[in-house]
Amino acid sequence: MRQPLTLAEILAVLAAPKSIGDLRSYFHGVADAAYTGGRFDTLGGGGSRPEVADTVTAEDLIAVELLRVTIRHRQRLDLLQGQLGREVSATLATIPTDVELGEDDALAYVVDGGAADTAWRRLRDTPNIDWVIAGKLLARKRPRLVPVYDRVVACAYGTRKGFWAWLHDMLREDGGALVRQLDALHREAELPAAVSRLRVLDVVFWMRHRHAHLSSDCPGLRLPVPVV
Repeated sequence: MRQPLTLAEILAVLAAPKSIGDLRSYFHGVADAAYTGGRFDTLGGGGSRPEVADTVTAEDLIAVELLRVTIRHRQRLDLLQGQLGREVSATLATIPTDVELGEDDALAYVVDGGAADTAWRRLRDTPNIDWVIAGKLLARKRPRLVPVYDRVVACAYGTRKGFWAWLHDMLREDGGALVRQLDALHREAELPAAVSRLRVLDVVFWMRHRHAHLSSDCPGLRLPVPVV
């Protein structure tokens, strides 16, 4: 079994010259060069703005589908007007919008049994909503706490269960070196303020690995060759 990337390996990927160009292409591309996912964070003003932070809206569902997933009609209605939406909203109300993965108080929300974990499991256990869709919906509602995470990114990182806690630890390691690198990339790529550090990380790794991941039996992300 592959081991997850180390902090040094993550930083090496982020430091590669392609990272800035990939971020600019993803978030600033126009016409045929535009990525629909580039609007995930900002569509309708974002999913964590105060007036809708604890409610799943139609804009949230559209934003999630911009990330190449599909939510079926019955589940859409349940999220917007049914019991599922009410349960998710009640759990979201216990999660501050400003809590950020890597901060001291963030871990309690993402560990097994934490509020974010509880909401994710409720979504994931719903027919036709898998773990990818569940995570993307929560990332829309709490972008500073919950990362976008799918099969491409999981393969690139070499991670499986416990990803949120793993990433929390990475953000804290070496005095916050990863946080500083992500903030630097955010500035250099001139990204909108609504784009979180977690999205910067997600997009860099997704852009870097998406084509290679389509190959059968993908071995994971090919890391930059160290300069000696």
